[in-house]
Amino acid sequence: MSQASAEPGGGGFAVDAATMRALYRLMAITRALDEEAATLQRQGELAVYPPLIGQEAAQVGSAAAMRDDDWLVPSYRELGAAVVRGIDPVEYLAFYRATWHGGMWDPQAHRFAPICVPVASQIPHAVGLAMGAMLDGRDTCSLVYFGDGATSQGDFHEGCNWAGVFRAPVVFLCQNNQWAISMPAEAQTAGSIHRKAEGYGFPGVRVDGNDVLAVYGAVREAADRARGGDGPTLIEAVTYRIGAHSTADDATRYRAAADVERWQALDPLARYRRDLEESGVGSDELFASVDQEAEEIVARARAGVIAMKPRPVDELFAWVYDEAPPTLTRQRDEAAGDG
Repeated sequence: MSQASAEPGGGGFAVDAATMRALYRLMAITRALDEEAATLQRQGELAVYPPLIGQEAAQVGSAAAMRDDDWLVPSYRELGAAVVRGIDPVEYLAFYRATWHGGMWDPQAHRFAPICVPVASQIPHAVGLAMGAMLDGRDTCSLVYFGDGATSQGDFHEGCNWAGVFRAPVVFLCQNNQWAISMPAEAQTAGSIHRKAEGYGFPGVRVDGNDVLAVYGAVREAADRARGGDGPTLIEAVTYRIGAHSTADDATRYRAAADVERWQALDPLARYRRDLEESGVGSDELFASVDQEAEEIVARARAGVIAMKPRPVDELFAWVYDEAPPTLTRQRDEAAGDG
């Protein structure tokens, strides 16, 4: 079988077999790195970590649908999107080790913005990047990741309103994982998230966030629409946060075990593997090869994280002024132990 088709958001698309296998590889590597990151935190090598298990399809499918010159703007749980963009896992995890704020990769080189923790504050950033592309006459667009909880923040509404008015080429991707820390989605919004787009004058689409091909197709259609001058799209990818909000959270205090088990049965990675097996696109050789590669990547990431040293203190002061004033110079010298 060389082609697969589906109709997310009412449109059609086709994905060739090579792309289907590539998506599986990226999802499997993301899962392995995510599990290792949680382990590293438990072992004291990371300060904190937000697991993404269960959201691999939403992240990999969306990031893979974008062009390399498009911007991806993450929140704090987008390891899968970073994997798609080829970011070194050690550079990504430097943020959670508290080595470098936002991560250590070059955002311009990867077209992947720094990790953003304040909820929804990355949404206006993505709109700004999209506006810049439009004003420069470039046919690129941006995709911004956020959770269901972010739709209760003012930054979400301000970003959507601006993008709608100016028809900014941006894709708003809400990973509705059902929980904003301990707050269930139904306790924070009275309507469907994707329907919020109507108030801002652009389309909203709800898609199965555990179906990597459906997410891929919905995002590709939205990005094509944005590039064509037709403005933004809000995509609600319905998925589930299998793990805790972060390694500092005890999800058993507010979630029913039966609910978690029901969603575990819909595991996007296991589901996609079955689809590949049944279609003949996947094989035992493919899965074994991917597992081996994932183990090697994880081993390198573990070694790199453990070997990571603190950055020089004077870096805190390096990009504040072109010519540092005496007060800042004194503070730098004091921090370095020279004052």
